Amino acid sequence: MSSFLLITTILLVSFCNLSECYDTLDPNGEITVTFDIITWTDDGYKAKVSIENMYAYRQIGKPGWKIGWTWTNKEVIWSMAGAFATSQGDCTSFPYKTAHCCQQKPEIADWDPDTAPPELRSEDCCHGGVLSAKAIQPENSFSSFEITVGNLNLNQSDVPPPANLTLLAPGPGYTCSPILLTQPSQSSDIGGKRKVQVYRTWKSTCTYSSFVANRKPVCCVSLSTFYNPKVTNCPDCSCGCKESQNNTLPCISDVSAESSLSNLNSVDLVKCSDHMCPVGVHWHIKNIYTSHWRVKLTISNYNYKANYSDWNVLVQHPAFTQKITSYSFNKTILSTVGFTDKVAIFWGIEYVNSELIQAKEQVGSVSTEILIEKDWRSFTLSNGWGFPRRVYFGGDECQMPLPDSFPMLPNGSSTLKLNLTYIFLLFLPYLTCIIMHPQYAYSSD
Repeated sequence: MSSFLLITTILLVSFCNLSECYDTLDPNGEITVTFDIITWTDDGYKAKVSIENMYAYRQIGKPGWKIGWTWTNKEVIWSMAGAFATSQGDCTSFPYKTAHCCQQKPEIADWDPDTAPPELRSEDCCHGGVLSAKAIQPENSFSSFEITVGNLNLNQSDVPPPANLTLLAPGPGYTCSPILLTQPSQSSDIGGKRKVQVYRTWKSTCTYSSFVANRKPVCCVSLSTFYNPKVTNCPDCSCGCKESQNNTLPCISDVSAESSLSNLNSVDLVKCSDHMCPVGVHWHIKNIYTSHWRVKLTISNYNYKANYSDWNVLVQHPAFTQKITSYSFNKTILSTVGFTDKVAIFWGIEYVNSELIQAKEQVGSVSTEILIEKDWRSFTLSNGWGFPRRVYFGGDECQMPLPDSFPMLPNGSSTLKLNLTYIFLLFLPYLTCIIMHPQYAYSSD
């Protein structure tokens, strides 16, 4: 029986890893790490190491990425530009030459753009480890550094790649494939008229799983409408329970005294609530018009200790097959695999609302109104159709309320029987005509 349970557990773990590493909302999502050998040296090589974020909506935020690997042949890093090893290690075996890092398992971090010396910079370097999501800022989703590797007494054809690549971005959750030989990278020269090829290319891909990260949810979703006074709040204990001794996220109810914050050393400190989430996303169906309907989307920061810079919210909704207009957020529609519902990603406007500030005397929040075009073949508000199917904040899935708790249409009416607001709007032109020209309301007999 014990072996059966063990096999079952292994299968479940494998299934969870596979299902979370492949995201149907982002089928091409991964982070690629590429080693391009650009020059051979007397005892090794010089390489350009590139890190590219292919995730459409998951960014690498502050304090940024760190990567590491294991050397297989006593390699030494003689020098680096555009990044640095966090520890030099024991270099006493090389008394006549200064080495940047002599560790068998080096850990590499990015330079901050404000502190990187000019002589230690390289092309596409020094972003403080921050990589933007591909769908939001593709020009900032890429970083690279140069590394000179030596202490190799091998033929060039026998030089092996590093092994056991690890990626912290900035926390755990990423699993990287073996670093394998692939087709050499090429770049353009002379205005694109000439192709230049590196000597050798090794590549690894890293994918994220919240199961591997062992991370609690960080956000939850609440719902409301104009046609029902009921508000569906975030599910209780979405991100933890304030009464639970196992809850590692501290909370306070009142921050009127600044000393209450400074005396607590926790990285995260949230407003005490039934859901205990650092972030809440609220979807409010505001109005219905003849050809459109209007929604208000609000993101609230209940964290007293953290700002969320360059935040984004991903919403899966069946109505996003139609034209949508967002008034206060940027937005784009993403390609998905396996379902007909479209996915929209929303993010702040630079220098306006791109930072979701921490809660102080009141909760920090940003919001926008969204105008959605109606498709009369599918438009309805019954059975929760007007609410999102899934919501993500910063790449992490938010806890949704159960469908049976959604605000319902009054008296079980369907949307096309509609409500008094819609009926009023439908007959408004006729009523206006009667008021302005009352003679038209009577027969000419």
